[in-house]
Amino acid sequence: MSHSSRFPLASRWASTVTILVLLAATAVILLTMGRVPICTCGEVKLWTGDVISADNSQHLSDWYTPSHIIHGFLFYWLFHVATPGLSTGWRAVGATVIEAAWEILENSPIIIDRYREATIAVGYTGDSVINSVADIGWMLAGFWLALRLPVAVTVFLALAMEVLAAIVIRDNLTLNVLMLVWPLDSVREWQQELAP
Repeated sequence: MSHSSRFPLASRWASTVTILVLLAATAVILLTMGRVPICTCGEVKLWTGDVISADNSQHLSDWYTPSHIIHGFLFYWLFHVATPGLSTGWRAVGATVIEAAWEILENSPIIIDRYREATIAVGYTGDSVINSVADIGWMLAGFWLALRLPVAVTVFLALAMEVLAAIVIRDNLTLNVLMLVWPLDSVREWQQELAP
């Protein structure tokens, strides 16, 4: 019998506290990197839908939020398969570590410059800290949904979010990864048609 199965409540508390510490540490690291705490517009919005604006990636949710929810789906499955003996709480900690590391990397000069040169995010300057922390929260929401929902429903939701984002903003998780790793002029031109 594992330690976590003998003390499930203690394990849940420990994993929850660890996630909160990781969120705080991520915020501190991002602030140290020079990221702005909130949008320079001085507001914190629940949602912003204009991806071709200074508001994008600055508030609590936007058209890239579905990508982070899908991260949660993927991380849930990854840890479910790779760590069968680990409790769900500690799997969520592992998912948080990966997402936090991505948020830090995403806001580093190398990735910001890559977005500017390879994608439609020409004026991208990085995320606000509140947006990055919210993105980790959305990933955890996706992780929780994947835990609770049947696999078929989770797959359907992921596909629906990818298709909707592709239709509305001509970008999504799949296209974002593609354009970072293997930029295609045809995709970039199609995405740029959205710009006013």
